[in-house]
Amino acid sequence: MSTLIAPINIEVTSRHLLDERLEDAVRDLREVAMLTGSHGILITRNGPGHYTAALSDQVPFGMTRELIR
Repeated sequence: MSTLIAPINIEVTSRHLLDERLEDAVRDLREVAMLTGSHGILITRNGPGHYTAALSDQVPFGMTRELIR
């Protein structure tokens, strides 16, 4: 899997903060994805309150997918 920019790490203690931070990360990643038209967005749940958002060539352009570890 390749990435165009560094993954965005998100650590939160409440659902409200999680929603805000995920929305911000997806918005920022979408801007970069629009420049290439070749990567989607992968949100990975690494553990309780810990997520990573990244561009991924394993996700089709225009899609956002979630992976739970």
